[in-house]
Amino acid sequence: MKHSLNYLAAALIGAAALTTGPVAHAQQAAATALNAALTDGEIKKVDKDGGKVTIKHGDIKNLGMPGMTMVFRVQDPAMLDKVRDGDKVRFTAEKVNGALMVTTIEQAK
Repeated sequence: MKHSLNYLAAALIGAAALTTGPVAHAQQAAATALNAALTDGEIKKVDKDGGKVTIKHGDIKNLGMPGMTMVFRVQDPAMLDKVRDGDKVRFTAEKVNGALMVTTIEQAK
């Protein structure tokens, strides 16, 4: 009986390692990919009424776009409450229904 419990415990520990190991690795890989996709920028203008933000940015690698200053729509208008002119930010931009859109934005650290 004692050996059976030891085998059961070992099996449960092994199963836990299999389920948490890949999950933790996938979460870490997703976080790393998001960080890699973040672009550095500076807010030049916030247009809350228009749901847009003007950002002077570095290369946006996922879009193959060189650094420049341009106007983006934002996916969520609440993002515009978190930034103001002159803020240094990190953001992701994607092509959504044919338009370039900021999908995430955070203050640069």
